[in-house]
Amino acid sequence: MSQAWKFSATLLLSLVFGLHSWAQEIDIRSAIAGSWVINDELSDNSDDQVAAAIEAGGGRDSRGFFNRREDYYRGGPPEHALYDRISYDDVLQIEHQDPELRFSYEDGYRRVFHTDGRRRRSTANDFYSEGGQDWTSANWEGDSLIVEGRPRDGGFTIETYTLENDGARLRIEMLIQPDSFREAIELVRVFDRRQ
Repeated sequence: MSQAWKFSATLLLSLVFGLHSWAQEIDIRSAIAGSWVINDELSDNSDDQVAAAIEAGGGRDSRGFFNRREDYYRGGPPEHALYDRISYDDVLQIEHQDPELRFSYEDGYRRVFHTDGRRRRSTANDFYSEGGQDWTSANWEGDSLIVEGRPRDGGFTIETYTLENDGARLRIEMLIQPDSFREAIELVRVFDRRQ
């Protein structure tokens, strides 16, 4: 074979494989919408991650050896509702009509926010009537959605949403810093698209 033919064949194969991988890329802006259900096998255990943050801050995991009930650390004051929803709920419904995003969790809890710089409060339903409001904002960064939440307790959340498995899987990497915690909770939750 001539050198020119080998070069042409190599170039052609590179273009074909390059176009194939380009065609498989999923645009998160259009593909994030849908109904998602937790994949427990691929997700961190929320209680274990909360306990790790408590211990890193000098506290003690209050779960006993024989008290390992599921969602042990879920609950607390109403101003922690946002933390509980993002770290414990097993179902997430996402609606997207640019620039607005609507995230619906279990029990009718909903977050509405925008990617154009506006801030909008997240409703905590009617189980609080006084105090401040939660708010959330978001930005698209490459193939990720970065969501920043400010719950009413004065803490914060940073959530990074990416799609995997040709858009069939949603990965959420979270940094959760309740105001009462000395150390942040680091948590990864993985959801599968519900068909």
